[in-house]
Amino acid sequence: MRAISGLWRWRHNPLRRATDLAEAWVALAALLLIMVVTPLVGSLVGGLAQGALQTSVREQRASRHLVTATVIRKLEGSSLDVDPEAATGRDMRTRVLADWTAPDGTVRQGRVMTSLDTPQPGDRFRLWTDRQGRTVARPLDSATAATHAVLAGVGAALLAAGLVEGGRRLIVWRMILRRYARWDQAWDRAGPDWGRTGTGS
Repeated sequence: MRAISGLWRWRHNPLRRATDLAEAWVALAALLLIMVVTPLVGSLVGGLAQGALQTSVREQRASRHLVTATVIRKLEGSSLDVDPEAATGRDMRTRVLADWTAPDGTVRQGRVMTSLDTPQPGDRFRLWTDRQGRTVARPLDSATAATHAVLAGVGAALLAAGLVEGGRRLIVWRMILRRYARWDQAWDRAGPDWGRTGTGS
């Protein structure tokens, strides 16, 4: 608010240049754009992302099924791996050969990862499959989708603010270049001996 009142008082200052006033108006316009437009951009992008992600959540819940698999054997040389889908990154998984029945009734067999600490033949565990019984990642949940949507909105707002600030800096830089060019022209008009006029030298 102080910047706006200072700009208002500065309008009639005898020392101000036209470029100074133009820079101040550009700064005020950029500030208003950042305060008004960037939240709107963030809200719009976040809302669109939320809609798309929640649609994806519903589609994944409809197309992915949790089935029970049975361990046939632990795969040789398979060390513990970090679960890429775990929230903490600390959940360790072991690769095993297992079989399971797909939602369409076919029996499937393959190499999968399990959270069992020491898997033994016959141990049972749950895994996600599609309708044909192929293993898939667990479906996205609503809370994670909402978090991604919020992050997309915040990112879009920050990007919009950065673009506005970048535009302001570019405009001010061009104004400064013009000001320097005018100063050079004024120096050229003054001549090389401007400071010695009338001194008899």
